[in-house]
Order: sequence, then C-alpha cells, then structure tokens
Amino acid sequence: MTRLFRYNSVNFILKTHFSMKVRTRIAPSPTGFPHVGTAYIALFNLCFAKQHGGEFILRIEDTDQLRSTPESEKMILDSLRWLGLNWSEGPDVGGPHAPYRQSERMGIYKQYALELVEKGHAFYCFATAEELDQMRAEQQARGETPKYDGRGLTLSQQEVERRLAAGEPHVIRMKVPEQGVCKINDLLRGEVEIPWAQVDMQVLLKTDGLPTYHLANVVDDHLMEITHVLRGEEWLPSAPKHQLLYQYFGWDMPTLCHMPLLRNPDKSKLSKRKNPTSINYYKDIGVLPEALLNYLARMGWSMPDEREKFTLAEMIEHFDIKRVSLGGPIFDVEKLNWLNGQWIKALSPAELLNTLLAWKADRKMLEDIAAAIQPRINLLSEAVNWAGFYFNQFPQVSKEQFESKKLSEEQVRQSLQFAIWRLESLFTWNNDTVSQTLMDLASQMEIKLRDFMPTFFIAIAGSTSSTPVMQSMVTLGPDLTFARLRHALEIVGGPSKKETKVWEKLNESLKLPKNDAVDAV
Repeated sequence: MTRLFRYNSVNFILKTHFSMKVRTRIAPSPTGFPHVGTAYIALFNLCFAKQHGGEFILRIEDTDQLRSTPESEKMILDSLRWLGLNWSEGPDVGGPHAPYRQSERMGIYKQYALELVEKGHAFYCFATAEELDQMRAEQQARGETPKYDGRGLTLSQQEVERRLAAGEPHVIRMKVPEQGVCKINDLLRGEVEIPWAQVDMQVLLKTDGLPTYHLANVVDDHLMEITHVLRGEEWLPSAPKHQLLYQYFGWDMPTLCHMPLLRNPDKSKLSKRKNPTSINYYKDIGVLPEALLNYLARMGWSMPDEREKFTLAEMIEHFDIKRVSLGGPIFDVEKLNWLNGQWIKALSPAELLNTLLAWKADRKMLEDIAAAIQPRINLLSEAVNWAGFYFNQFPQVSKEQFESKKLSEEQVRQSLQFAIWRLESLFTWNNDTVSQTLMDLASQMEIKLRDFMPTFFIAIAGSTSSTPVMQSMVTLGPDLTFARLRHALEIVGGPSKKETKVWEKLNESLKLPKNDAVDAV
C-alpha cells in the first residue's frame, strides 16, 4: 500500500511539472577530493534530465572560500568527465546563465538578501560568536536542542539603524515560523512533514558579506531555471528553509527528490574513514569508468529486467525514477571489484591491452617512478620488483612487519593516525609539503626520523627496502597514500572511539610550543 501511494505521488508530481523543459544540476563544493557520492548524485541527475529530453548542468558551490581551491575544482571536473558524466552548461563550457561559480556571483546574493529584509522576511543579527556560544551552552544545560533564540528580532528599527550606521559586524538571518508543521512534497517520499520547531533561523548572509549555501542555492536554482533538484537525503532537514525562501521571493520551487545515501557495510554514512571515497582512488587501482558508473547506478536503482551489467546509454534509455529504492544502498568494494571484473572479461585482448596502456599513461608519474628506481637496478628486469608496489592496490603486509625495537605498538599506531590527519589537511601535495609534515610529526613525537620512517615504508611499499618513501607517497598521490595508510592502521589496530577523542587532542597539542603543549595535555 505504501509503495502504491509513493508511485501515485510520483506520477502526480511528474505530470504536474513536465510542462516545462526539465533542467537538473549537480553543485559540488571544491573543498577536497572528488567523492563517489558526487558522481552518484550527478549520475541520477543526468539520467533524469536526459530521459525527459532535458538538460543537465554543473555549478560550483564555492561559498566556503577558506577551503575551496582551483585544484579541487579541476579534480572534480576531470573525474566526472572521466566517468562520462557530461554537462551542457558549466564553468568550463559556459552557457546562458553564466557565471557558474558562486564566487563570481557574490553581488547577486547580497541584493536578494537585502530584498528579504525589506519585505520583512529576514532581519539583521548583531550577536557575537561568544554570545551565541553562551546561548547554546545555556540551552544545552536546560536539556534543549541548541537553536538560535531570535534575539535579533527584539531590536527596534532605530536600534538596528544605529548599529548599522556604527559599522557593527552583523549577519542577515531568515525568519522562520515557531509553530506548526512544514509540508514538503518529495518525488520519492510523497509528503514529508517537518515541525517548524526543528528549523533554525538560518544565516543567509555572513558577517563578511558572503552568502551561505542555503541562500545561494535557492537564488541560483531559480535564476538558472532548475526544475528538479535531485540531492542526497541529508538535505531533507534543510528543505523547509529552502521552500520558505521560494515563498518569500514569490518564486516557483523546483521539484525536490532526496536520494538515499550511500552507506558503509555497517550501515553508517559512507566515509573515507571506513571506505575509500575518492573517484580518483578507484581510477588509480584500475576500476573502469563504465564499471564504476554501472555500480553507482545499481546502488539506488535497477533495470526493468534486473540485469547487473549495463551501460550509461542503456540506463538513460530505461530510466524511471520510480525504480529508485529508498533503502540505504551499501557501497561494497568487493562487489564493485566483481562487477569491474565482468567488464574487463568482456573486452577483447586488444581492447584490454589498450585499456592497460591508457590506465598508466601518465608520463610524469612513469618518469618519477623511473627516476626513483634508476639508482637501484642493474638490469631492466629488476625494475619489476622495485616498481611493482606503485601499481598495486595495497602491498601485502602483516602486523608482525610493523613491530619495532625502537617504538611501542601505541607509537606505531599513533604515528599512522596522526600522519593521516595531518596529510589530509594539506592543500598542496608535493615532496616539500609531504616531507615536512612527516618530519614535523616525528620531531613533535620525539622520535628519531630513522626510527619513525620504517612504519611508513611498510605501509606504502610493503617493505623497508624500497624507493624513498616520501617521494613514493607524492608519486602515488594522496588517494592511494591515504588508502594504504588506513589499511596499515587497520592491520596494526585503529583507535577506538574513546581513543580517537584522546588522540585528536594529543595530535593538536603536539603542534603547540612545548610549554603550551604540556599545559594542553
């Protein structure tokens, strides 16, 4: 009965909204490595648009100016193109709704934020970070869920004007009803009810004048004529804010569709701590783009004939949003590897050879490997043994290999975990940054470098007899490096939840000057 209701709801929404040309979008944030979750959402947006004769566009959500980088944006665009997920409009191809980077549209958002203030739908808030922290602490002490208390609404117009004239720092927040229920129509879920009491008075424009995602997302979707928003279900709690903004502006709201999240085998949200999540990682270990797309499609959808192996073109031809399952799909690397094997086995020997040659056709990487092994070989045939680990998914290692006469088991475990945390925060991945990070860590842990590095040789290359490990990490790239370090940490024993909290504080304290670090611990 529930399934029938969902199907009828879907049919109603589809019939209602397909009088206009369908336009969908993917809007990744360039703040890290390209995530398989981004590809998953992009795939379904593309298929939905193409199946209805519409357009799929790409927009860069770089409102987080501190973490957004051009390098990350390039990686995201390159990885999506490698998968065959092409867009008709975007920052690299242009289009009638340019620019497609939010950082290039800043003037637009301020105009709309001020419009909401003038209409009485938003207000100025002058509360400092310290005041808001105190407010949340008091709410928690009373057993309440931390939430903005509306103090900005108590200020008189004269007081607001006086503080603005004085140049006091402020944000613009949206007004939200305090009582009642917000009803959201979702393409997959039908009508969803969310109490307004659970919805915060969202900041729309920050102190620095930059918009939050919520304002920028609504404004851009409207101006770019987006008709359907297919996004992860983690955005469902934010839907009332977005619906309210559309109402405040007097705009038609796109049809919402909240896709089920990819999950780890333990049903938790897919995360790099438990599964490699970078598209580049799977590319580097030899997963074919067709196979990865095929697998991501099977995560939330099935072909009418239930076949497991199919192309993107076949998916578009048979795509029906009603076949999306709401159950949290499990991202199983072993199943992906099996499916990739089916694609490989379907190639002719000539096609496989071409695929292999294309897989490692990065001349710069091959030159780096050649330079690393050159001082160590007398015969060309010896290159295989010295260079083999560069091409493996993981080296073959055991817990016994990590045993050290100089380091305790806990020091080995901590050195791997601290290194992962620190390397993950690097914006630039080169020999200088990687080497300095590891040398600083060894020094702060008060471990001699010659005693510190064997752990990393084994984790990366599977042996202490190898090419220089720091350079090897640079050559392998961050995705494979992180995967191998996490694999090694799993073998020696990763930290428990309790240990993780302690270690996080310890790792941060090690970075402080010695006297401060002692005090912090």
